Amino acid sequence: MVLDQPLTDIDEQALVRAACSDPQAFDVLYRRHVTAVYRYCLGHVSQPTDAEELTSQVFLTALETLPRYRGHGSFAAWLMGIARHKCADYHRGRYQNRQVSMEAAADVPATAVLPDDRLDQATLLDCLRQALRQISPDRREALQLRFWAGLSVRETAVAMRRGQGAVKMLVSRAISDLQTRCLHDA
Repeated sequence: MVLDQPLTDIDEQALVRAACSDPQAFDVLYRRHVTAVYRYCLGHVSQPTDAEELTSQVFLTALETLPRYRGHGSFAAWLMGIARHKCADYHRGRYQNRQVSMEAAADVPATAVLPDDRLDQATLLDCLRQALRQISPDRREALQLRFWAGLSVRETAVAMRRGQGAVKMLVSRAISDLQTRCLHDA
């Protein structure tokens, strides 16, 4: 059985095959990817409870459709494709002005910061929140998949159904947009 070896040593594709019939294998996949999926969903919604609900919907859909997973690309990219669709469904069903908590989505650790530095960071984070709402949806999506969900360029390309070059360009232009909008005085 696949789960007889240490969890860190189990090949992802072997786990996916085993998860079709073994709930323990799916549990391992869940534990490996839940944080990235949650962070990605949190970047799309304003409330942690909504992100938790979306995350559970993503994994429920993944469990239900796992037998149809063909193994093209990584499991993480396939899972983030599901997350993209769930987030889009969320916004179609409940249109709202999104307030992204970057601290929560990026899981920024608390550090000892001088008061002046704290003010500068708060100003920068506020600017980034505003700028993220203003950049194109494709660029924002590429950033969220790459940095909040932690996908590679290749995995992001699969999740977005784009080429790797297009994803690199979207990320590069998104970063440039944010720099222009928020670091022009720095």
